[in-house]
Amino acid sequence: MTEGWVAVRVVTWNLWWRFGPWRERQKAIRSVLRELRPDLVGLQEVWAADGENLAEWLAGELGLHWTWAASPAPERWRRRIGDAPVDIGAAVLSRWPVRTTEVLRLPAPPELDDGRLALYARTGPAHFFTAHLASAPAASAVRRQQAAALAEFAHRDGTVIVTGDFNAEPDSEELRLFRRHFRDAWPDSAAPSATWDWHPELPYTPDGPRQGARIDYVHLGGPGSVREVRRAGDRPVDGVWPSDHAAVVVDLVC
Repeated sequence: MTEGWVAVRVVTWNLWWRFGPWRERQKAIRSVLRELRPDLVGLQEVWAADGENLAEWLAGELGLHWTWAASPAPERWRRRIGDAPVDIGAAVLSRWPVRTTEVLRLPAPPELDDGRLALYARTGPAHFFTAHLASAPAASAVRRQQAAALAEFAHRDGTVIVTGDFNAEPDSEELRLFRRHFRDAWPDSAAPSATWDWHPELPYTPDGPRQGARIDYVHLGGPGSVREVRRAGDRPVDGVWPSDHAAVVVDLVC
């Protein structure tokens, strides 16, 4: 390795908020991350309620630093679980202290606005971001606006790592737009690559044919190169599926 460069393991994962058997899933998520031993983690759909925060708990269990940002508009999420007073947001876990944070509320029209955001943390050797774009299937135009806003927000000098659930596949217009500014860490030849609806036994997605979609990403800007990329969290842990998404794991030097 070139002198001055650092090996970094990056993980991005949508944790499916407080849906399903969330207490059991919480332990399964911890098991997967403990085995991975990541340096930087971008998390989406992180819950906080009654003085508990999933990101804080994971950081304590894994010996990592953490920061999180709550959605400014959680009401639509709460209605999906019976209006329980649970917050939802994005989080960063890091092997290094978090020096600076910023939050960007991603643009959306009122009828689709459920408080999606991007979280920035200056930590370790990189500018690190995690984001969660709009999920409605017909919201490609909204995601294009969000991708453009995210690209502008993430523009920094030095190594930039942008993680997140983009809710769009690699050939979508929103991803093509984003790749004008950042490069996808997942090579075309890497398989299996689907991160959502990827397994016939996965219990958390709608009934029907399983197509599999790659909608979770690690993107890079500036110096840095990918050494390996793969999925994780894509099988049960002690009989419990950790999330309705698989995690993406990228080993890189930056």
